Amino acid sequence: MTGETAYWDSQAPTFDEQPDHGLRDPRVRDAWLRLLLGRLPAAPAAVADLGCGTGSLSVLLAEAGYAVTGLDSAPAMISAARAKARAARVSPRFVTSDAAAPDLPPASFDAVLARHVLWAMPDVDAALGEWIRLLRPGGTLLLAEGHWHTGAGLPGAAASAAVLRHRAEAVVTPLDDPDLWGGPIQDERYLLVSAR
Repeated sequence: MTGETAYWDSQAPTFDEQPDHGLRDPRVRDAWLRLLLGRLPAAPAAVADLGCGTGSLSVLLAEAGYAVTGLDSAPAMISAARAKARAARVSPRFVTSDAAAPDLPPASFDAVLARHVLWAMPDVDAALGEWIRLLRPGGTLLLAEGHWHTGAGLPGAAASAAVLRHRAEAVVTPLDDPDLWGGPIQDERYLLVSAR
């Protein structure tokens, strides 16, 4: 187990305490659902949720009728995601694998979703190449990212430039709605969508 995997395993028990992680607040949950449904292909499209953590978005999308595969490198996160799916009585598939090189078949997904994952990749371009490889022709890439007040993260301009090295489109929309985060934010958060 790598140090990074051990770190995320240790975070699993408290990960959902953040409003946007656990989606326990109905207002936050509804805000994420509206955001994603407005940009994803129609259900029952196949969606890969890379770096899915405890599976909140995977479960949310499975409840909306999507065929979801959630992937995370931390076994404790995957265990929590499976428990969450059982409690919700949905059956997304969960895989333990590194998001930098996902162990998923190529050209198998209508959409690839990653929330707060790209910024943590050791090689952003290599990761994007792997993620795009998973898409069927005409598939959609959705990246919810940010550049946080701590200095961590990836500015929207940098994420856009990286995606444009691989695809013809990168539409960046600010995510400054407090309902998405459980309160007001002071840093840069955005959704990048690339449909071609």
